[in-house]
Amino acid sequence: MADLRYPIGMQTFSEIIEEGYTYVDKTRYIPSLLKHGKYIFLSRPRRFGKSLLLSTLEAYFQGRRKLFKGLEIDGMDVEWDSAPVLYFDFNAENYTLENGLEQILDAHLSRYEREYGCDPNLTTISQRFSFLIQSIFEKRKQKVVVLVDEYDKPLLAIEEDETLVEKNQAILKSFYGNLKSMDRYIRFAFITGVARFSKVSIFSDFNNLDDISLTDEFADICGWTEKELVTIFRPGIAALSEELGEGFDKTLGDLRDYYDGYKFTAKGSRLYNPFSVLRALRNREIEPFWFETGTPTFLVRRVRSNGTYPPEINGEQCTRSELMTAGRRDKNPAPLMFQTGYLTIDSYDKDMKLYKLRFPNREVEIGFYQDLLPVYVPATKDSGSPFSFPKFKIDLNEGRPDNFMRRLATLLKDLPGEDHCESTYRAVTYLLATLCATRSIAEHHGYNGRSDIEVATAKYIYLFEFKYNKSAEEAMRQIESRDYAGRFAMDDREVFLIAANFNEKKENRGLEYLIRKW
Repeated sequence: MADLRYPIGMQTFSEIIEEGYTYVDKTRYIPSLLKHGKYIFLSRPRRFGKSLLLSTLEAYFQGRRKLFKGLEIDGMDVEWDSAPVLYFDFNAENYTLENGLEQILDAHLSRYEREYGCDPNLTTISQRFSFLIQSIFEKRKQKVVVLVDEYDKPLLAIEEDETLVEKNQAILKSFYGNLKSMDRYIRFAFITGVARFSKVSIFSDFNNLDDISLTDEFADICGWTEKELVTIFRPGIAALSEELGEGFDKTLGDLRDYYDGYKFTAKGSRLYNPFSVLRALRNREIEPFWFETGTPTFLVRRVRSNGTYPPEINGEQCTRSELMTAGRRDKNPAPLMFQTGYLTIDSYDKDMKLYKLRFPNREVEIGFYQDLLPVYVPATKDSGSPFSFPKFKIDLNEGRPDNFMRRLATLLKDLPGEDHCESTYRAVTYLLATLCATRSIAEHHGYNGRSDIEVATAKYIYLFEFKYNKSAEEAMRQIESRDYAGRFAMDDREVFLIAANFNEKKENRGLEYLIRKW
């Protein structure tokens, strides 16, 4: 166990097992899936293990029992007879071309038509798919297993091209409709994706598809519990702690803060993101690895256009139906943010039947805000700009709040005329503060009221109070009269009180502020 092999980016079960990579055993779920239903759908965020799960199912249905020796399913009462498997992987493909989806489906079908000796002499993708399933059954006298990985990639990859999205939706609707019409020839079908789009056939017409995404029994089928992490990767965590020069428990706490926290049902375990953890252990550093693959632009734009104040993203409430069926053009971004992994379940109110959502961890919160900030202020994305967020971060971490506020005042002054409003000022300030700090809280509720933003770094604490078309003096009086800083009396860090006023009036537009040490 000392020399762990980390399967970063590997999605093929047989390769991981045969080449001795570390595998977190999820095979115990296979018998449960087979008993649960014939047609199953699972939604989980990207990089969360869906592809590996499907590859594991493929190996099982192929009857490759040797691969499962010593794993949990090896000691369970299951059948190991093989079956013909059709595996459609929509992951690493280019869907921006006008006929991209048709070409990819044609490639998949052509491969299986050659493998099973089918000559459909048909023109449409849908007809060929149904003919293939029926022909395999008639030739092999066996029902067919259908596995679909990332069914929604042909939609998410082109979300801003409305015409192409509608075209791909129509193709997918016709293609997946075969799963219902070919029912007599199908043994089992398992479909994964990130988002559950209501307009695609498998969710509107295909009424016998069982969505297990919010089912307690399968809450932990993807992702890792802390018990799995510590049991299997203890040597890797120890090596990381040595590299960071801190104790094992401190390193585990850092991993928990950055990568843990996903919950897919109210009763489910807190789960780690496998991709990020593997990268952290192999690279021996803790960084936001999940965001290296990028945030869908439509998500950050929707938050901006919807007028959502960034701190309010934490605490959004949704019904079960909203979480399970997100529309691409829905005004409320929360359901789709849940399905794509940017929000997770915090709690469930049984009486109101509402799920409360939150950011799962530091990696997601910081990564999402980092992508959201340039939507408000493009200059913050340019690393050479005096307004890039690392410049603000240095100001706060080195105890220079005046530099921070002067930089902020200049930034806000250059905003377009329509953006000179309280909501934009507050959003930009909060995003900057959150990205610059080890911890930030919006509107902390104390015994005498609530401060607008509290920011904590290793050596300093900053308490912000904002006014709008009033005065910085009034904001400072509120901070001091309500003793917002009182709860930090026993804290060794230096505390700064920052009172600011946003002026909207054109003749005096901008930011004025006062700073005092407490």
